[in-house]
Amino acid sequence: MEARRIAERVSLLGAVDWDRRLFDALIPLPDGTSYNAYLVEGSQATALLDTVDPTMTPVLLRQLERVPKLDYVIAHHAEQDHSGSIPAVLAKYPDAKVVCSQKCKGMLGDLLRVPAERILAVEDGQALSLGDKTLQFVYTPWVHWPETMSTYLVEDKVLFSCDFFGSHLATSDLYADEGRVYMPAKRYYAEIMMPFRNIIQRNLEKLKGYEIGVIAPSHGPVYRRPAFIIDAYRDWVADEPKNLALVAYVSMHDSTRLMAEHLVSALVARGVTTEQVNLVNLDAGKLAMALVDAATIVIASPTVLTGLHPAAAYAAFLANALRPRAKHAAYVGSYGWGGKPAEQLASLLPLLKLEMLPPVICRGLPAEADYAALDSLAEAIASRHQGLVAAGVA
Repeated sequence: MEARRIAERVSLLGAVDWDRRLFDALIPLPDGTSYNAYLVEGSQATALLDTVDPTMTPVLLRQLERVPKLDYVIAHHAEQDHSGSIPAVLAKYPDAKVVCSQKCKGMLGDLLRVPAERILAVEDGQALSLGDKTLQFVYTPWVHWPETMSTYLVEDKVLFSCDFFGSHLATSDLYADEGRVYMPAKRYYAEIMMPFRNIIQRNLEKLKGYEIGVIAPSHGPVYRRPAFIIDAYRDWVADEPKNLALVAYVSMHDSTRLMAEHLVSALVARGVTTEQVNLVNLDAGKLAMALVDAATIVIASPTVLTGLHPAAAYAAFLANALRPRAKHAAYVGSYGWGGKPAEQLASLLPLLKLEMLPPVICRGLPAEADYAALDSLAEAIASRHQGLVAAGVA
């Protein structure tokens, strides 16, 4: 696409990647993505804010053909989907300087071999004048790497936030359709940002000091109503989870499926919002989104070689890595001759401060006593969720 104006002499460049379906060989992209770069043309100098993924370098260079002189390339984040085209841009503009945070300087050298003499490292709060436009740099670490910063365009009240507030969404829309972007933005938060929830809380507080009229992230559409995405983040990073139980299951011969379905029904009957996720052919983003809100995580798995089914073990590993705000967990499952899957589950969740509820384990198909035990587990979960309901976070 051609450059598109978001303010006077402020344009969105970059590329929409309609076809990409996997990020970092790990993260599903059901809606594609975009790599946003922004051009700010002041009366005395011009700056490019971020570049694009190396696969899209020709797109960016074509957009820059109309720009005779570039003074600065602002590198908010060293990851290659934003920084990967910097060497090509520097080759096109031999007098341009890269501007980044102190931590980012060494990373750009390590990852892209950007020469140190072409990098200008700035401090938190430092400003750079382009003449009649002023860029103020705001350190926003761990969204989602330690060196990340944002840029505030003072005169136009635009916050260029890099990955902060981003969404993996391929769209021709310049501005966010709030109904459409909410779930891709939540998926993005869940997959990428959730492990840094506590630090993001502090970054949100820091941004209260800025009058923000537009948020321009480096993935997804631009927000011209910043409160929409800021309020969503405040909800997602809050300390208290929702009245939600996640029941993630895998079943080989139906025993565990029957147990999971019964537990879901028992939870719903007791007023607990429940999400049931089949771990076979799992979309990890769907599981991550459920983890954002869940107060209780239930892993339901048959016993495989005395332990969890590998799909269930992966789900537990993912939950531990993403560090959701859940408070409780439980194991449900069946076995043929023995094992310790409940103990293995607990060992896979060391980073989460969870209350492990008593497991429900049956031999073979569940019997009447096993269903009664599942009812008791549902009762225990519902009782622990009562405080969330009373607090209005259901």
